[in-house]
Amino acid sequence: QVHVVESGGGLVQSGGSLRLSCAASGGKFDIYDMAWYRQATGPQRELVARITRGGSTNYADSVKGRFTISRNNVKNTASLQMNSLKPDDTAVYYCTAQACSAFGCYNPAWGQGTQVTVSS
Repeated sequence: QVHVVESGGGLVQSGGSLRLSCAASGGKFDIYDMAWYRQATGPQRELVARITRGGSTNYADSVKGRFTISRNNVKNTASLQMNSLKPDDTAVYYCTAQACSAFGCYNPAWGQGTQVTVSS
């Protein structure tokens, strides 16, 4: 069982920065892909950024050049540095972590979410 905890959300003015952190406890499993999603109004969750165990990244077009995802494989942590924030970035941000074993990979585990609010 993988447990994911996010931290670092808050209220920031437009143009400001925030850094979100995520810690995944994988137990006996290795943590492979880690990602950040966000959910504004409505049920749809949007992929913001993903990073593989090897460090490959991909970003939503809306955050490219402003957000940076990074990770520490030893600590099973991931961070999302968010710069030049806009009111449209306001959402609940969720971290996911995918555990894998010799038998295959499991569905990603989700954290409880952290609120990011950007005021204009």
